[in-house]
Amino acid sequence: MKRTLAFGGLVATAGLLASGLAAPAQASGDVASDPLATTGITAEAVGSYWFGNHMANLIGATPYNVETKVVAKHVSKGGPAADSKPGVVPAIGDEKKTTAKSKNVNLPKTMGKVFFEGADGKPHWCTGTSVQSAYKNLVATAGHCVYDTESNATTMKNWVFIPGYYQSKTPWGLYVGKQAFTHYDFDVYEDADRNYAFVTVYNGIKTPHDGIGDKTDAKGNIIPDWYSVGDYKEVSELEATQYAKAGYYNVYVAEDKDHKKHYYTWKFEDAGALGANVGGQGLAYNQKIGKPVFVFGYPSGSHPDGNYAYSGKTLKWSYGKTFAATAPSVKGDELVGVKSSFTGEGALGSSWLVNYSNGRRLGYLNGVTIGVSDTDGNNRIDTSVSPYFDGELYGVYSAAKNLWSGSIA
Repeated sequence: MKRTLAFGGLVATAGLLASGLAAPAQASGDVASDPLATTGITAEAVGSYWFGNHMANLIGATPYNVETKVVAKHVSKGGPAADSKPGVVPAIGDEKKTTAKSKNVNLPKTMGKVFFEGADGKPHWCTGTSVQSAYKNLVATAGHCVYDTESNATTMKNWVFIPGYYQSKTPWGLYVGKQAFTHYDFDVYEDADRNYAFVTVYNGIKTPHDGIGDKTDAKGNIIPDWYSVGDYKEVSELEATQYAKAGYYNVYVAEDKDHKKHYYTWKFEDAGALGANVGGQGLAYNQKIGKPVFVFGYPSGSHPDGNYAYSGKTLKWSYGKTFAATAPSVKGDELVGVKSSFTGEGALGSSWLVNYSNGRRLGYLNGVTIGVSDTDGNNRIDTSVSPYFDGELYGVYSAAKNLWSGSIA
């Protein structure tokens, strides 16, 4: 099915500096869609996977790093071309405003980490961002950060988005993925030109009770300290069984003085819609090559020469003009590149924003990192690459942007 890209060599052609953004074009393209967590119990189980055991999976997650090396002789010149008129979708809160320029780089609140359980059964993360949608519930990232390219399964397990995540802190909540959308050619043919995904997410949930203060009865049953904490809910035995089968980490049973069993699970607190909390970037497609972009992400790991460049703990940025490139051996005929020292681990899914306004921390999403490259052979990463955002991408976005998710709390 899908493959990620980390280019060992890249031949690129320079693009021309583009003019201003233009009016929207019509949607086009074939869309593939897959469910992530479609029921309340399943979605709550996903939340408990990350919040359970004192956030052990969140804290222990490692950057996702699936690579396919491409040697220079297998890379040819060329580049993408627009398939219709250029278009934009304004950012949340930016619908009636014009962009402004500033010399200072203020990091956007929309960025965060996408967490999921990989094919190896271990927790991993990529970079993602909140984007404009009707219900303020949409996340954009690389396709291989949603669809399992290792085991050829459908989607990653336990998929969530956490904006602003830092050392087990979830400042705006955790957002469980509901439905994933990508291009049919990526889902079926491993087409790198369509390696992007949009995911609808439920309202966020806040960090629940962590078990501190709980007691154990004579039979070893956990007695939740819900009287002082107030974040447990009582459920039926059947519901408790359903939660347990869904993989819920925290299903408790306790007996009252009459030896009647009571079943409890976490009671998550609703954190509200993603876009209402952190905003959402706009979207630009069919833009001319050569536009300057900011790349925001969480790069982690070393350069090929062993130099440890990034920790992956904090959001970083780079800046440059896009240029065209192709890589036919990995089915990448319509890629764009930008000079960037971001290493591949963690940076996968990084957002490329054109016309970024530092004052409002908003711009137009115009790319997502799907691979990195050392183009001059000095064993230092110097380039990031993305699919070209065209009308095909807008078709995938359009399939996802008007779907409601709701709350799981």
